[in-house]
Parts: sequence; structure tokens; C-alpha cells
Amino acid sequence: MVLQYLGILPCLGIPWWVWKRCSYGGSDDSKDWYLAVAREFEPVPRICRLILSVYEDDPEHPKFAPPGGYGIKPDWVVKRVTNDQTQGRAPPYLIYTDHDHQEIVLALRGLNVGSGSDYRILLDNSLGMQMFDGGYVHRGLLKSAIWLLNQECDTLLEQWRANGRSYKMVFAGHSLGSGVAAIATMLVINHRDRLGDIPRSSIQCYAVAPARSVSLELAVRYADVIHSVVLQDDFLPRTSTPLEDHFKAICCLPCLIFIMCLRDTLIPEDCWLRDRRRLYAPGRLYHIVERKFFRCGRFPPEVRTAIPVDGRFEHIVLSCNAASDHEIIWIEKESTKALEVMKEKETATEPPSRQRFETKCTLEKEHKDAVERAVSLNVRHAMSSTDRLTEDTHVVVESNTDEVPLSELKSSGSTTEWDIFVEKLFSKDESGNVILKKSYEDRGLTVTEVSSC
Repeated sequence: MVLQYLGILPCLGIPWWVWKRCSYGGSDDSKDWYLAVAREFEPVPRICRLILSVYEDDPEHPKFAPPGGYGIKPDWVVKRVTNDQTQGRAPPYLIYTDHDHQEIVLALRGLNVGSGSDYRILLDNSLGMQMFDGGYVHRGLLKSAIWLLNQECDTLLEQWRANGRSYKMVFAGHSLGSGVAAIATMLVINHRDRLGDIPRSSIQCYAVAPARSVSLELAVRYADVIHSVVLQDDFLPRTSTPLEDHFKAICCLPCLIFIMCLRDTLIPEDCWLRDRRRLYAPGRLYHIVERKFFRCGRFPPEVRTAIPVDGRFEHIVLSCNAASDHEIIWIEKESTKALEVMKEKETATEPPSRQRFETKCTLEKEHKDAVERAVSLNVRHAMSSTDRLTEDTHVVVESNTDEVPLSELKSSGSTTEWDIFVEKLFSKDESGNVILKKSYEDRGLTVTEVSSC
């Protein structure tokens, strides 16, 4: 009788799995996120138009220009580099000085299906091959970013000095270019002397339809400067399979997606978080949602934003729009509509100065919370950057102990850090015996309780 019931389990489990996978939509990834505000999302549509212009063979006779054109002034184009000039070491790119918004933008295009060099960049990697700044990155994208900065550092520095130090340095890219742009941003932050000691607050990156190019600790640490934009069901930010495996299996892509969906359902998320080599979409995430399950057609898009540690676009969405949502033309169109919707809703809000202040405080707190969450998961080196965090940032070690600064308490588990923690709890009496400090004894804590922790 028991065996008969056990035989029923697969019959129930398979339909349950099919329903779970088929009913999972792109909007489910960000259902608990906050809504973005117009001020922080405002650069995205014009950055998309600038990236889209890199796809043009002849900018004077554009083929892909949205209504109203790109809004780019030819006199402000500093340099335009084609695939032949890069010799396949980086995607084609454009350097543009936007005097209206006081930005120096380096924009990279995405994957060229007919270019073998782009595939070589993607295939130059395997999990755990390349470490960077305490985490892991995609090796091919890192090499491409290094080559790009070696070529253009002098140009960017010259433009920044010539136009005033109030200008921002913006790196932007789509698809393949988004990974190069994100890693180039991290390189610049770690070597700001190459760009005249430019402040970290003056560096921004917009990764549109981003590739999963950095490990979790790097994705969270640089969330104040890197912004990833994802449209609804886009497959690439959800492709947890290494990119080299993804493109080797491009001839059997449906089979690969099916296997990935099955694996995502069966493997607990805790296992993913413990894998330090696993790559993620970088930085803060902006998710443009315009469709919902069991609802036909597109709706006025809304933009949700967060710096997630758990559930960072982990599940492949079985959708007929998974490929079209990756296209830069659609992302530019929907981001423009989303920005208009946000501005309409914010017309009757509080004065802009107060709104900007509250938004800034909210973003900073969210970033700190995400970093502390990464530390609690024992993500190594998640707090090694002191550039961004203030000295008064604290995390509570135990509910009945004093707050310990993050600069002193890290998750790497080194002997030195443990000694610092022990010194805060214990002292020695005249006989040399180890005892708890009086402040902890007053709270009812004993040596036995501490040792059991």
C-alpha cells in the first residue's frame, strides 16, 4: 500500500513542477521591490538612445533611430571606434561629451551575431577562473575592459579636465557591452589616479540588458555606481549558466533553457548563495514591468528597483518575449514610456528639494542594508571597500552585545578579526584568568554562553 502511494508522488510532482515553471513570470522577480522615482531613472532613456546610435553604420542616415532621433549633437562626439579599429578586443564604442547634462559618456554596443571576435570574448571564461578585488569576474570581459581603458584613459582624462571637474564619467553598454562597461567602472574606481583622482560619486555605469559578469560580493559592493536595467522577461540577466556554455549550446537553446529551469526548481537558493564563483547581474537593478500573468497585452510600464542579495534574477522565465525584451530598441521605447508615467504621477508630490533628499537617504540606507545582508551570508570581502561606507556604519553582532563597526568585524574569518572581537568581550583579572568585561556581565551574559555561540 505504501509503495502505491509512493508511485503517485512522481505523477503529482511533475504537474506541480510544470505549473510552477509555466506560471512564473518576469514580474514575479521584483514583486516586493520599491517603485523607482523619475529623478533616478531619468538618465536611462537617453543613455539607451546613445547606445543605440553605436549600432548605426552611418549616423547621418540612421536605421534604428526612435521617433525624435537620438538627440545627439555631432559636434559633441569625441571619438567613434568601429569593430575593425578595436581588432575584436572590445565591442564598438562611442565617446560623447553631453554638455547639457554635464556627462562624459563611453557607450558600448552589444553582441554582433556576425562577429567571431565577440564570441571569443564570451567564451574566454570558466567559473572560478578570474579573481578581481576579492570576488570573481568574467575573464573575457575583464580583458576587454582592461584593453578599453588602456586605449581611452588619456582621452577620458583630457575631456574631464577640459570640461571641468564637475562633469560625471559615465560608462554604458548593452548586452555584451554592459559587462565590459560594468567591469571597466570597477577598474576605474580602483585606479582613480589614472583619471586625475576623479571622485567615486562622479562615476556612474548603466548596464542595459546586463550579462551576468560579477560575483555577488562585487555586485552588491558597487551598487552605488552601477545600475542594471532589465526589461520584463529578458533571458540574459537570468542566464545562470556560464556564458561560454550558453553560446556553445546556442543551436540547442530550447533544450538548455528546459534543463536550466529544471535545475533552478530543484536546487535551493542557499546553495547558490554559498557558491562564490557564481556570477550575477551587477549593481542596483531596475526592472521595467509591463506584462503580468493571465493578463493580455502590454500595460503602462512601471519600474521597480532594489539591491537584492537573495533572488537576484535567479529563475529563467518561459516566455515568448524573452528574446525581444533583450533588444535595445524595445528597452529604449519602454523606458521612455515608463519615465513619462513616473513624471505624471509625481506632478502633485512634495517640493523637489525635499523629495531629492528623502530619495538619497533611502538609496543610501538600502545599499547599507544590502551590504550587511551579504556579510550575514558570509560573502567574503563584501565589506572590504571603505570608499563608500561611512565610519559610523554598524552591525549588531548579538542582540545583547555592543555594536561593532563593520571596518572591524568582517566575514572573512581571519585570526586578526577574531582577536578584535575577543578583545571587545573579554579581559583578564589580576591572576591572569579570562573574564567577561563588566558591561557584559551586567547584561547577564556568561563565558559559557559566549563559548557556545
